[in-house]
Amino acid sequence: MADKASGRERKPRITVKDLARDLNMSVSTVSRAFHPHAVIAQQTRDAVLKRAQEIGYRPNPFARSLITKKTRIVGLVVSDITNPFYPEVVTRMTEDLRAYGMNVMLVAAQAPKEIDDAVRLLLTYQPDLAIILASRLSPEVRDECEAQGTPVVFFNRLSEDDHCFGVSCDNRVGGAMVADFLIDRGHERLAYIAARPDASTNVERRAGFVQRAIERGLEEPVCVEAGLFSYEAGYGAAAAYGALPVRPDGVFCANDILAIGFMDGVRRELGLAIPEDLSVVGFDDVAMAAWPSHGLTTVRQPVEAMLKSTVDIARKVSAHAATEPFVQRIAPTVLVERQSTRDRHAD
Repeated sequence: MADKASGRERKPRITVKDLARDLNMSVSTVSRAFHPHAVIAQQTRDAVLKRAQEIGYRPNPFARSLITKKTRIVGLVVSDITNPFYPEVVTRMTEDLRAYGMNVMLVAAQAPKEIDDAVRLLLTYQPDLAIILASRLSPEVRDECEAQGTPVVFFNRLSEDDHCFGVSCDNRVGGAMVADFLIDRGHERLAYIAARPDASTNVERRAGFVQRAIERGLEEPVCVEAGLFSYEAGYGAAAAYGALPVRPDGVFCANDILAIGFMDGVRRELGLAIPEDLSVVGFDDVAMAAWPSHGLTTVRQPVEAMLKSTVDIARKVSAHAATEPFVQRIAPTVLVERQSTRDRHAD
């Protein structure tokens, strides 16, 4: 068969029947060799797998799913793909899931409101698990997932009920870490640049930051509503910061990309210097936070532990291991100090 795009002859796909004929075995015996828990002599399994590798046979995952009732498809659904944190996470999560033999399907929605449609599309492929990154899910679509037997995991966000798994950084702890960091370095007037009001990450980071500042004897930090986790929202928040009657000297932004936009806005639109006029702290520790042009002080999310927990859930679900949904909050332990902050005690 000719490949029209390349002009080359396309080799016919080797089927399980071809492999069985080659080995002079039954199709059922050959098929069992590819299932780790199937009853088959180890010598026979080894012979099948060795010959399959030699001739280039690969099991058809869709045909296998008819037998196992599992597709081994894990759907990743993300709407905030422009936030650098999520491409980094998706890349690493995909690698980890594939290492356990799972097939990863990425569905990207243009906006949070399109997440429901994205999940409905994903359900047509009968995934074993759906992982929702950076968004919410309507109760109706959540019920559709439950009816189909597809568990849902919220990553770096939390569901509003206890019907879904949740794996998240302990954002309250992270917010408190930022407050302690700024106060310990002599900052007395604090502000929080808020992102999406319906995002659990935003709500919890603000709550931890505000509560710790009050506990330490400061006035409640000012809140500037940026509205989104984006560079543009952060840049625009600089104007609102500049209009405050008394400008805070220590600012905590809901995430790194918001902080980077805010710093650019403060410098370009207000003519202020960072960290001389104000210190700025972000949250996530994305790769660009360390770029010399940004030098952003930030809380590092415990991504390794979060990924491990998520992959463990996926493995248990795929192996039919029944488990009730739970939420795991993993506390951050590292605040990376860079050039966007300074110690005001030296003034």
